[in-house]
Amino acid sequence: MSTPNCYHITTFGCQMNKADSERMAGILDGMGMSWEEDPFKADLVLYNTCTIRDNAEQKVYSYLGRQAKRKHQDPNVTLVVAGCVAQQEGESLMRRVPELDLVMGPQHANRLGDLLEQVFQGNQVVATEPVHIMEDITKPRRDSDITAWVNVIYGCNERCTYCVVPGVRGLEQSRTPEAIRAEMEDIARQGFKEITLLGQNIDAYGRDLPGSTPEGRHKHTLTDLLYYVHDVPGIERIRFATSHPRYFTERLIKACAELPTVCEHFHIPFQSGNNDILKAMSRGYTHEKYRRIIDKVRHYLPDAAISADAIVAFPGETEEQFQDTLQLVEDIGFDLLNTAAYSPRPGTPAATWDNQLPEEVKADRLQRLNHLVSLQAAERSQRYADRVETILVEDINPKDPTQVMGRTRTNRLTFFEGDIQALRGQIVPVKITQVRPFSLTGVALVHSLA
Repeated sequence: MSTPNCYHITTFGCQMNKADSERMAGILDGMGMSWEEDPFKADLVLYNTCTIRDNAEQKVYSYLGRQAKRKHQDPNVTLVVAGCVAQQEGESLMRRVPELDLVMGPQHANRLGDLLEQVFQGNQVVATEPVHIMEDITKPRRDSDITAWVNVIYGCNERCTYCVVPGVRGLEQSRTPEAIRAEMEDIARQGFKEITLLGQNIDAYGRDLPGSTPEGRHKHTLTDLLYYVHDVPGIERIRFATSHPRYFTERLIKACAELPTVCEHFHIPFQSGNNDILKAMSRGYTHEKYRRIIDKVRHYLPDAAISADAIVAFPGETEEQFQDTLQLVEDIGFDLLNTAAYSPRPGTPAATWDNQLPEEVKADRLQRLNHLVSLQAAERSQRYADRVETILVEDINPKDPTQVMGRTRTNRLTFFEGDIQALRGQIVPVKITQVRPFSLTGVALVHSLA
């Protein structure tokens, strides 16, 4: 097989997958290949897959079918499936789509170059065995030149009954604080202004690293990491995701209030507002504990944006239990809520239970929750009206080339008139003139830049 000249990567799913795709693109760049926008013109096509939702998985198979047909015409096309579907299906994916050259789980993202060398020697390769994740020395091909992802912990030790992540991403492996800071410093030298620290369960950061303080507290926590990296020169903003209520501490909230570069935005999934459902999910907290966390956040950071994830129609969920979720959403008032109807995933305990709910119940509950969320988001947005917000400008508004777009510290997308050449990467004070449920429009107050 000849070595490809150009590649295309399609990414499904979460921020972790996006970060993995950027690293793999960096490896392909380093191998001398160039990016190709059209997947049907690329010599190497990589699908970085997600198995959290059934529809994402089906989409992958649909895309693969078209590429497999193409490969019959052009045997030099290299087909790669990476990510969580690859990890879960392994060799059975290769049997189902024999045109595939490489099937590789998320833990192998840093090994893409070595695995492709085996492919170019004529082998079909499946790499899904557990590995110790090597320290990341590849240079990611970042999708943005303003904001960047930095992985701080891989894998997850939780055993939520609906979730495939521990099975496909492996056990927790934390990177050292020194390695994380070094990557952030490198990113800052390249001109990036904002970093999102990533982990499937980021509050678990450091549990697997050795060391404790004289007081007997574990030395490496997410809070300690924030104190260690918050002052990297050139980095104006730091975010982190995704949090787990079981490990979210008051000390972490205090650090976010104290450190000027850490943004006032928290993504803390709650999944259900009913304690019996939370127990069936093996989430390890109650709705009362979740409410106390949000109260603490708003005590220290009254204006903080809170986003979350919620699942409706989990097996056995009654209408009364669903009402508890609606009540929690009503009481808290989220800025953004990612909602989903429960979808049984292969290999998870909940998928085998016989109390699955009908599709029409799932659709009805999802629609009712989404309606409440959109009303709340519109209400939460009102607080921005006539305020001055600092916007980190990222790009041009694709729907209006006279406008640029960026985000508030609370992660609200904001549009205003300006010249992207002058403003990209700048932090601009903007007077908000129009509020919508999930975005804002305003006028820049710094005319010298506009």
